[in-house]
Amino acid sequence: MRFLLKTGCAAGLLLAGMTGASAQATSINLGLSGWTGFAPLTLAKEAGIFEKHGLDVTLSKIPQASRHLAIASGDIQCAATTVETWIAWNANGVETTQIFQMDKSYGADGIAVRADVESFEDLRGKTIAASAPGTSPYFFLAWMLHENGMTMRDVSVVNMEPGPAAQAFVAGQNDAAMTYEPYLSTVREAPDSGKILATTLDYPAVMDTVGCTPAFLEENPEAAKALADSYFEALELIESDEARAFEIMGADVNQTAEQFAASASHLRWQDREANKAFFAGEWQEFSEAAADLLLEVGVIRQKPEIAGLADPSFIE
Repeated sequence: MRFLLKTGCAAGLLLAGMTGASAQATSINLGLSGWTGFAPLTLAKEAGIFEKHGLDVTLSKIPQASRHLAIASGDIQCAATTVETWIAWNANGVETTQIFQMDKSYGADGIAVRADVESFEDLRGKTIAASAPGTSPYFFLAWMLHENGMTMRDVSVVNMEPGPAAQAFVAGQNDAAMTYEPYLSTVREAPDSGKILATTLDYPAVMDTVGCTPAFLEENPEAAKALADSYFEALELIESDEARAFEIMGADVNQTAEQFAASASHLRWQDREANKAFFAGEWQEFSEAAADLLLEVGVIRQKPEIAGLADPSFIE
């Protein structure tokens, strides 16, 4: 154990059943990034929740642009990423199945622009830093442009990951930058460098899920359910001891508890009941629209069968 939680409800939640952790724990290597929405997975690991549920989880930081390659090679069995990314991966031959939703962005993803940019129309011909095609920032940029009657051909994209994109923007490089928390706060805290033109509060198109390979799910259904249960238990731990949980999750991305709290205020983690509602309707509707846009921008060449891209039975 790397820390000792406060006494009371949080400690009880952590310690209850720890002795039940199996010596034959199922190993899972899960790929993710430093995105604030994924932090409950870090908490689940650090607090011993995965261990309690019979899992030996490795959390591997892998850029979104290459996370599917790690799945295809067998280096990881599961991953956390945005809903539309699973569509791109499956359409391009990397079979995966989403099993539970992690978060929805409420202002945690956005586009930073210079002070003279007043609308998306002003971005015509401008240089925008964004991750590569097939990633969430690239998709979100395409989504916002589409909603404003524009396409990716109307701008010039320089491929940069969200962290470097935000840092470069604050340093004066590029006309705009696509980024997300905790890096979007770099821009929020440097108003002299520019401003945020739009976020997911204006265009709600970023939501994350965890998924695994069909082979892993077939061979380890109980472990897949344990993974989902561990996430939901981590949310309960946040609820019972938010300050300590934020300290632990913030440390993983070099933030104080207070800084992490500010980043987390721009998203909503999704509990079990929210998951059930999401997969009952919104997931299908969004996935269909996302797949159509991915086709339009050339990220995929053929639209996969959407219904088969998720199995929400593990959240029951």
